[in-house]
Amino acid sequence: MNTPGDEALRIGNASGFYGDRFDAVREMLTGGELDVLTGDYLAELTLLILGRDRSKDPGLGYARTFLRQLEDTLGLALERGVTLVTNAGGLNPAGLADAVRELAGRLGVPAKVAHVEGDDVLARGGWGEGVLTANAYLGGAGITACLNAGADVVVTGRVTDAALVTGAAAARFGWDADDPRDRDALAGAVVAGHVLECGTQATGGNYAFFASERLDVRRPGFPLAELHRDGSAVITKHPGTGGAVTVGTVTAQLLYETTGARYAGPDVTARLDTVRLRQEGPDRVRITGVRGEAPPPALKVGLTRLGGFRNEVVFVLTGLDIEAKAALVREQMEARLDAAPGGRPREVHWTTARTDRVDAPVQEEAAALLRLVVRDGDQDRVGRAVSGAAVELALGSYPGFHLTAPPGKGTPYGVFEAAHLDAAEVPHTAVLPDGRRIAVPPPKRTRPLAPVGDPPLPEPLPEAVLRATRRAPLGTLAGARSGDKGGSATLGLWARSEEAWRWLAHTLTVDTLRELLPETGPLPVTRHVLPGLRALTFVVDRILGEGAASQSRFDPQAKALGEWLRSRHLPIPEELL
Repeated sequence: MNTPGDEALRIGNASGFYGDRFDAVREMLTGGELDVLTGDYLAELTLLILGRDRSKDPGLGYARTFLRQLEDTLGLALERGVTLVTNAGGLNPAGLADAVRELAGRLGVPAKVAHVEGDDVLARGGWGEGVLTANAYLGGAGITACLNAGADVVVTGRVTDAALVTGAAAARFGWDADDPRDRDALAGAVVAGHVLECGTQATGGNYAFFASERLDVRRPGFPLAELHRDGSAVITKHPGTGGAVTVGTVTAQLLYETTGARYAGPDVTARLDTVRLRQEGPDRVRITGVRGEAPPPALKVGLTRLGGFRNEVVFVLTGLDIEAKAALVREQMEARLDAAPGGRPREVHWTTARTDRVDAPVQEEAAALLRLVVRDGDQDRVGRAVSGAAVELALGSYPGFHLTAPPGKGTPYGVFEAAHLDAAEVPHTAVLPDGRRIAVPPPKRTRPLAPVGDPPLPEPLPEAVLRATRRAPLGTLAGARSGDKGGSATLGLWARSEEAWRWLAHTLTVDTLRELLPETGPLPVTRHVLPGLRALTFVVDRILGEGAASQSRFDPQAKALGEWLRSRHLPIPEELL
């Protein structure tokens, strides 16, 4: 890894989250040629889970799945000359590195193990009451230092997802993040890393057009990138694996959880408005044109804390008089909550899902769901006081009274927040295979983030075309992918043709989005335009409350927000249908 060269770096992914397909590491090592295999195990929610593990046992705090995966693949990786780079270290990268060394010794595998630390800034203090974890998002320079020292396995804590790729690429090609001449290449690696980071989402998993394009996504193969010295890359997968790599599948992943034209990171800010995609052959998409800028001076810090306790009761309303039934049980429950000995819960939310249909031939299709969610800092206020009140109504409420599940006691919920810290205040450190500790300096050149002005929109369709319309689902013409960023939802849409793009760019304004998704009406919404991808991205602030871990919404991570939008009907020019 420490010899710069012009040959493409083949770098793959075997995990997009903590809980991904267990045998993916072996699949990627045996399915074809690779130089580096990465694994992303950390999401915003994952650090909360690992923080609770660590509070019970200080020796934990890492993704134990990775260690189990190495039981029968560590020797295989060394035999094939594949370097492993993973953020499975979570809150305890040193602990996981020690565990990997112990495993290597037990297996008789001479693996050189290094790790990156310094992201854990909890002890620094000043984060507010109740914070359980505080981790800065590091860049790839620590990984580069470990690989340049000959590491076979590099374990990190919280780095940016793309850093697993940029760190390995900088070691191969000798890039310097402080050299403006390398900035575009490094930005290209960031984009490739973003495509790889969520595993099979780049190869047809969760893809909007899987049905219409007749893709076999029953078991998608994991992605890999052939990354070149100039930062261009080809996204592909091992031969014979499921799924597909198309401009559509890559576009979908590029838009995932992005918030505009500037994709900021600790090493470089990649300009997503410069990305160009081209289908180069079956299951091969080339990424070119990516431009880079100096990174911002501050690092993002992810904070997690326990927000309190929650409980949920779902009442099933069947048949006739749905609204009257909902009003009755709601009034009954509200009276009991107000009269509870410990007091009313701090938050009480009611939602009704009208999943019922008229004259339904199946009982389940005749039912609507009334969901009650309560939250409070006192577990007793959301426990028996709520579940007992619901159960006591069983013989004295609406006809057909029943619940989807027996009510339980209150359970803890988490909160994710983002803060920022000057990069110079974070002790980014590479711990090499021989135990030496190398301090990784912050970037010498930085650039504060600023909004990118709206680019020119494409020429609108002719008036004659716009006059002849038919109501149809938006998803007929546009794909979508959505996700969470703290308490905000990100929503990316792309058009499959130039004509559809000319219509979409002018039609799907913020006001139109609010009409199609009434839930967004009172919330701040920002639209960004990416003409090179024929795409729009929206950021909907506060729709997820205090983040995915708080479970404040039916779809707490906004994973299906895009599919809801695609299902909404609006007038579409008949010529496009």
